[in-house]
Parts: sequence; C-alpha cells; structure tokens
Amino acid sequence: MNLRVLDERGARAAAALCEAIVPGSMRVGPVVYVDALLAKMPPEPRQVALQAIDALAPAAADGTLARHERTPGFALVRALAIEAYYSDFVAPGSAGPGAWAEIDFQPPRAVDLERDWSWLGIER
Repeated sequence: MNLRVLDERGARAAAALCEAIVPGSMRVGPVVYVDALLAKMPPEPRQVALQAIDALAPAAADGTLARHERTPGFALVRALAIEAYYSDFVAPGSAGPGAWAEIDFQPPRAVDLERDWSWLGIER
C-alpha cells in the first residue's frame, strides 16, 4: 500500500477506526481512500484529521470508542470512514465487494457506472 499522508502507525489506527465505525469495511481498503482524501486537504484541516485519528486510536484498540461518539474528532473520523465505505470505493488489490453490492443499492444506471477514483490520485 503506497500511502501519501499516513505513516504505518497512522494507517493502522485509521484502519482500526474505520472497521470499528463501519464493521466489515476493511475488505474495501478504506485507508487508501482516507489517505487520498487527506492528501487533497489543505494543511490545517489535514492536521486536525490526523490529530483526531491519533486521539481516537487507543479507544478503537481497547473497545471504548463509543465514549467519544459526541466529540468533534469522532464526527470527523466517522465521516471519513463512512465516505470511504459507502462511496462504493474498493482499493486496488482489496477483496471487496463494495458497499453498493453489499446493501443491494442498484438504482437505474448505477450498476453500469465505472468507478473512477483518479480525482483522488488512485489508479486502478
């Protein structure tokens, strides 16, 4: 996995948070999406997001994440985790399936869409 913002520790923390917030999301590689979003953010919001990931990582590890559900940091990380999964992203090399297939979301023409994540710098 070639990440642009998250280091190894940050990637593990983000992965644990994504899985805790959206169970089962690990199979789509949400960290790749989160990292790509972080890379596109201006420096100040990126730093806030990284601090939130760092601050919440211990709670994800010890199962106490629910205690933080009403904090701004949790809201930010939750938004990232949900977007990483429910945008129907599947990282290159990840098993999938994407969220749309899992929840049977098949509006007309959506099933024919070719997902293009190049705007995030992610190439298939």
